[in-house]
Amino acid sequence: MSDFLLELFCEEIPARMQAKASEDLARLFGEKLAEAGLTASGLETHATPRRLALIARGLPQATPDVHEERRGPRADAPAQAVEGFLKSTGLSRDQLEERDDPKGRFLYAVIAKPGRATTELLAEIVPAIVRALPWPKSMRWGTRSAHEGALRWVRPLHGIVAILGDRVVDLEVDGIRAGRTTRGHRFLSTGPVEIASVDVYAARLRDAHVILDAAERARIIGERARDAAKAAGLELIEDAGLLAENAGLTEWPVPLLGDFDPDFLDVPPEVIQLTMRANQKYFACRDPKTGALAPAFVCVANIEASDGGAAIVAGNRKVLAARLSDARFFWEQDKKATLESRLPKLGDIVFHEKLGTVADKVERVAKLARWLAGHIPGCDPDLAEQAARLCKADLVTGMVGEFPELQGIMGGYYARAEGLDPQIADAIRDHYKPVGQNDDVPTAPVTVAVALADKLDTLAGFFSIGEKPTGSRDPFALRRSTLGIASILIRAQLRIGSVGLFRQAEFPFAEYQDGSRAVYREMLEFLIDRLKVQQREAGARHDLIDAVFALGGEDDLVRLLARVKALQAFVATDDGANLLAGYKRAANILRIEEKKDGVAYDGAVDPKLLAADEEQALAAALDAAIPAAESAVGREDFAGAMTALAGLRAPIDNFFDRVTVNADETDVRANRLRLLARIRAAAHTVADFGRIEG
Repeated sequence: MSDFLLELFCEEIPARMQAKASEDLARLFGEKLAEAGLTASGLETHATPRRLALIARGLPQATPDVHEERRGPRADAPAQAVEGFLKSTGLSRDQLEERDDPKGRFLYAVIAKPGRATTELLAEIVPAIVRALPWPKSMRWGTRSAHEGALRWVRPLHGIVAILGDRVVDLEVDGIRAGRTTRGHRFLSTGPVEIASVDVYAARLRDAHVILDAAERARIIGERARDAAKAAGLELIEDAGLLAENAGLTEWPVPLLGDFDPDFLDVPPEVIQLTMRANQKYFACRDPKTGALAPAFVCVANIEASDGGAAIVAGNRKVLAARLSDARFFWEQDKKATLESRLPKLGDIVFHEKLGTVADKVERVAKLARWLAGHIPGCDPDLAEQAARLCKADLVTGMVGEFPELQGIMGGYYARAEGLDPQIADAIRDHYKPVGQNDDVPTAPVTVAVALADKLDTLAGFFSIGEKPTGSRDPFALRRSTLGIASILIRAQLRIGSVGLFRQAEFPFAEYQDGSRAVYREMLEFLIDRLKVQQREAGARHDLIDAVFALGGEDDLVRLLARVKALQAFVATDDGANLLAGYKRAANILRIEEKKDGVAYDGAVDPKLLAADEEQALAAALDAAIPAAESAVGREDFAGAMTALAGLRAPIDNFFDRVTVNADETDVRANRLRLLARIRAAAHTVADFGRIEG
């Protein structure tokens, strides 16, 4: 067994493409090995800005010999059938054998393929893999760029290392012949780097100032950046994405602390952080005592400078000053106009060709926010409507034009700067929330009204025009909007029925509804599906959500989840598990007998026909449990409802142990079936137990 090293050395690979390229390289190599009948004991890939590397552990020296027997057509089959078989096997007619079996005399092909040297196989598959790597963007270069066979790759490829054990694999890709020579760091290393074998590869690169492992580079950046900030009495603002990006931009990372003019802190901190992050790939720092943004940054150099990085920091400080000056210009210019004065420009932005402009959307959202305010405790309808009308105004500011990621956030700052009510400013700032699963969920009344109205309008609009998500396709992020609606309702404990919400939201889109479909019901079903996903991730069982919804009439998400929580706790107990088993037994008997008899046994139980002690006890228990459970549900005391149902466990068990439901007497049988129907009705005061798994 030998280890194989493949390194593809090229010009700088964009950091955002490196992880996916590594995955694709491992996948393609594994697939090609499998096709040849080989497996590696381990595959690992690495990426730096200037190289992709793959190491395959434990490859055999050759592929296994293959011996295969295949039965073909009958010996007297038509010539066309025989020719087809010969073509599929690659043999001639005189190489086939004729054999008898119980069904007749057939032709057999005995195919023997000797194993191939692994080096020979690698020489074939590596060029194919290199050409097949699916880069998001690629290029051709050199004098042969117009040639049909010229290599198309992410960046110009300069060298290939291909070593099996300690021997070079003789292969070529687009005129580049593989060897054992690579290059180290662009500036800190001079001359070629010879690789004797896989085992010394990482060490030889390190000697040449290249850290092969991206995770190690990220760890170095994080630790040294934190240390640099701490030494200056500051705290690094953690950013996992920026950490990974800097690891993809450097082969020998050297974090350096710099500062900028404190006067720039007059600009909103989000602007400063985004300017540093997006344009310069800098980490921001904060004052650990106040939590305020500090006038400092950490940049990551790709070189150890003789002056300790002073010149690098000075250069970065100068570039950042220019960037921050631009940001301050936008900030000052934008504040010269009110948000209200910007609203006419929203009419020039198309929201969707069928749903009108952003101005049209704002008008709908404002009306919906006012309606919602009447259902949200403590919400001023005038403030909600005003905030909704202004919530998109920052889309036409210079700052958001430069940094679209700041929409909403900048609107909040501009609202405060012009002296609007803080509730309006907060609502504008937070109306897109929650954006992701871990994002903050609005709870302030005016913010809740605007955030809900915006998401409801988006959902109702796109559902009305038939633009629903399908499979993995969700171009308008309707799943995110729906989860946002559910999260806000639940977090704010809003007692608004979903049907009422959706019907109010769909009203402006009546022109797209021809009566053949109930859009609000489609939205409700979609909400339930998203809620199941969300709650399953939070630990709730989707079948219990189904069980509560199946009763109908329950569209209050707060009440629904309270039922689900109580039901989940109940079915986890012995009483709950046994009651569920008893319910299912009763429901199955009822289903069979009602279908056979063509009647529903949902009438009143006749006490005179209750002969056995066990059926009398069950009837008495049901008489006590059903009203108690109904009363508890009415008070939204769902735990109390479960306690009431728990009292049915023993009577139901005793009934099934000692009483025959299908008695010989017709009237007794019917009465006992009606008793089973009462068991079903008792459970249905809380949920449809038939939907519960287990």
